[in-house]
Amino acid sequence: MKKKETTFSFLEQFLPPGAYDQVAPFFQTHTIYLTLTHDRKSVLGDYRAPTRAEPHHRISVNATLNPYSFLITLLHELAHLFTFVHFGHKVSPHGKEWKTQFRHTLIPFLGKQFFPKDVEKALLAYIHDPAASTCTDPRLYKALYRYDARKPNHKLVDELEINEKFETEDGQQYQKIEKLRTRTKCRNVQTGRLYLFPGIAEVKSMG
Repeated sequence: MKKKETTFSFLEQFLPPGAYDQVAPFFQTHTIYLTLTHDRKSVLGDYRAPTRAEPHHRISVNATLNPYSFLITLLHELAHLFTFVHFGHKVSPHGKEWKTQFRHTLIPFLGKQFFPKDVEKALLAYIHDPAASTCTDPRLYKALYRYDARKPNHKLVDELEINEKFETEDGQQYQKIEKLRTRTKCRNVQTGRLYLFPGIAEVKSMG
């Protein structure tokens, strides 16, 4: 699907109520080309630093994200911008400098009812050591997933009951066998072989 360039005022419809007024100043103090896209599954957002050919900051965010995921992803990418402004290309993409910038960017949005209580609680834990993606933090991912527009009968593996059967995107069918510490043991219905699934994997329930 073709990407759509947009002015920052278009952001309001993608953000939680009231958050736009706090986001807008970032776009007034920096020259940012914002792109909203619908065609990425594994990447939630992206930041590109200015170059000679394109002398402006470039940020893209998936427009299909729920408002809370959208805001967190946008702040994540803005933290990359601030890291570049302060350090250029001299630091790692998600190193301590970016973590510090992300905390400073996110904290002013907490405690203002922009996020539901469960998401904010997960964010408060996540912000101590933010990762490259919210997908790597199971607690935060699950909290945000509750507000996604789900496809019919789709659940996270952790939401399935023991012995419940499910289907993956490739059409393979499995049965949930046992919840382990960080993974879930599942049996392939066709072959009988056992596999370990991450709890935050989205699957189609057959129950």
